[in-house]
Amino acid sequence: MKKTVLVSGGAGFIGSHVTVELAQAGYNVVIADNFSNCDRTNYNGVCEILGEKLPLVEMDFCDAAAVERLFSEYKIDACIHFAAYKAVGESVADPLKYYGNNLKSFLNILEQARKRGLNVLFSSSATVYGEPEKLPVTEQSPRQEATSPYGNTKQMCEDFLRDCVAAYDGVKGIALRYFNPIGAHPSALIGELPRGVPNNLVPFITQTAIGKRECLSIFGNDYPTPDGTCQRDYIDIVDLAKAHVCAVARMLDGKMKKPYEIFNIGTGRPVSVMELVTAFEKVNNLKLNYKFAPRRAGDVTAIWADPTLANEELGWKAERSVEDTLAAAWAWEKKLAGK
Repeated sequence: MKKTVLVSGGAGFIGSHVTVELAQAGYNVVIADNFSNCDRTNYNGVCEILGEKLPLVEMDFCDAAAVERLFSEYKIDACIHFAAYKAVGESVADPLKYYGNNLKSFLNILEQARKRGLNVLFSSSATVYGEPEKLPVTEQSPRQEATSPYGNTKQMCEDFLRDCVAAYDGVKGIALRYFNPIGAHPSALIGELPRGVPNNLVPFITQTAIGKRECLSIFGNDYPTPDGTCQRDYIDIVDLAKAHVCAVARMLDGKMKKPYEIFNIGTGRPVSVMELVTAFEKVNNLKLNYKFAPRRAGDVTAIWADPTLANEELGWKAERSVEDTLAAAWAWEKKLAGK
């Protein structure tokens, strides 16, 4: 019997790519989304890539009765939770929106896990490390105080999952701490599609290149890094998606060494903002209009992963080059613009 994986927020950027990889690995996938932060573009792209229409439930995970109905209708073997608000700046401006949505939605999933003895994979973030004291960060690096309500919800949800795994029989959990997911599917049928002004660097780069934005602002060029701009661990979205397939298999095949596990999902290579901009220009043979702007509140100077644990335990490794990733991001932007 094929195992069934629920992907909450499965029509979004990360969720859609994970759905494709899960389906191609032989899992039945159920997508659930309320479309508050995306439209149906990626869902339609997923179905086109796979050549089949996947089950789609339009619902809000903050609605406990709707979550109960979903788990009653489908026999779910594992759940991957992406359904959350994710803009750092907005979370600072409206913390109650983030605490209300991000915590309640996950608590409703954990209630079903308690009832049904479920495997839960939580979409966490490198934001839990804050401004790290030592680089690269490992899973044993201390979590720093969150710099935003968004980051705080990631820390709190990790703790919810850890405590539920400890308390309730049959519940197992993995938290994947992503670094900076970028790019698009090589088919150019799914990719990052922010509403309004992008909060992330690469869609702002591609929208500037296509003419949708007048100028790219690079926040800060006086950081204590080789070129003065922040350093990050940029990971290709397809590589990231494949890590979820490895983690789900580890849970469902009984390979976990502890009932609750944490893995860093990154490349282990620091790339500065300026290096990324330059690489984008070079690989796509164009010039970007950019300017340096003052530092942005909440940005850490540098962070990148030590992915050794994920490499050894999940049997996963980031494979795609930054150049391939940036070429895919540009192909996606051009397709959106009909070029």
